[in-house]
Amino acid sequence: MGKTFTVPIVEVTSSFNPATFQSLLIPRDNRPLEVGLLRKVKELLAEVDARTLARHVTKVDCLVARILGVTKEMQTLMGVRWGMELLTLPHGRQLRLDLLERFHTMSIMLAVDILGSTGSAEERAALLHKTIQLAAELRGTMGNMFSFAAVMGALDMAQISRLEQTWVTLRQRHTEGAILYEKKLKPFLKSLNEGKEGPPLSNTTFPHVLPLITLLESDSAPPEGPEPWGSTEHGVEVVLAHLEAARTVAHHGGLYHTNAEVKLQGFQARPELLEVFSTEFQMRLLWGSQGASSSQARRYEKFDKVLTALSHKLEPAVRSSELLEHHHHHH
Repeated sequence: MGKTFTVPIVEVTSSFNPATFQSLLIPRDNRPLEVGLLRKVKELLAEVDARTLARHVTKVDCLVARILGVTKEMQTLMGVRWGMELLTLPHGRQLRLDLLERFHTMSIMLAVDILGSTGSAEERAALLHKTIQLAAELRGTMGNMFSFAAVMGALDMAQISRLEQTWVTLRQRHTEGAILYEKKLKPFLKSLNEGKEGPPLSNTTFPHVLPLITLLESDSAPPEGPEPWGSTEHGVEVVLAHLEAARTVAHHGGLYHTNAEVKLQGFQARPELLEVFSTEFQMRLLWGSQGASSSQARRYEKFDKVLTALSHKLEPAVRSSELLEHHHHHH
C-alpha cells in the first residue's frame, strides 16, 4: 500500500529552553552579564582563530536550522526532509521564530564582547579586526550567510559604529581588515539584502534567509532596526526577489546538507565553544536565568539601553552632533 501519510506536526514551542539548558559554563542560576562568565566567553573566543570560530558557529547553526542532524523521525514529523524547506511553509513558523531569535541574540552577544573590553582602543580594534575576519570566514570558507549577516549586524550596530577612536585605530593598525569590511563585506551584504546574487550554491551551507523570515514573520520581528533589505526605492521588487529565492532555498535543502557535511568533515569541535555559540547559552548570559524567559520585545529593548551605556562608557560623546542626537532621543 505504500507509505501512510503523517500529518506534519505544527511545533508551537521554541526549540530553545534556557531554563532547562544543561551548561558546562553556567551554574543553574545566574544573573545577567555576570563578569566571570563574560570573561570566560572572551577567553574562549580569543583562544582560537577566526576560521575555527566560523566552524563552531556553522556547526550549531546547521543543527538549529536542521541542515544537519536531521533524523528520519524528524523528517516524518516535519513533513519535509530539511529545515530549509520547512522554513518556507506555514507550519515552519516556530523554526522561523527560533532563527530570528538566534540571529539577534548572536549579534548582541558579539557586540557585548566588543563593548565589554575594558582595555585600550588598540585592544578593541584588534577585537573588531578578528570579528571582521570571522565574518569573512563565514562568508568565504563556510558559505554560511546566516551567521555572516549576524556578525555584520553586530559590527553595524550604532553602539559599535559610533566608537570613532576604535575605528580609526582599526584603519591604522589593521588596514587590510578595515578595507575588507568597507570594500568587500558591506557591499556583499547589501546585495544579499537586496535579493541580488548570493554566493555560488556549490559553496553554500546556509543561505541568506533572514529577509524572507523577517517578511513572513513581520508581526513578531524585533522592532529595533530597519528592515533587513534596507530602505530601497525598489521595496516591492526586493520583496518579490526574496520570495522567489525562497523556492531555491526550499529546493536545495539536500545540497546545503551535503555542503555542510563536507565542510565540517573531521572537524573536532570544542564543547565549550559550541556552547558559547548556542542560543540558550547566549540567552542565559545576556538575560540571566530569570530574564531569559521573558518576552522578546522586552529583552531586546532593555538590552539596547545596556549596549548604549557600555558604548558611552568606552568613548563618551564628544561630537556636538552626537550630543544633539542623543538629546533628541530622550525628549
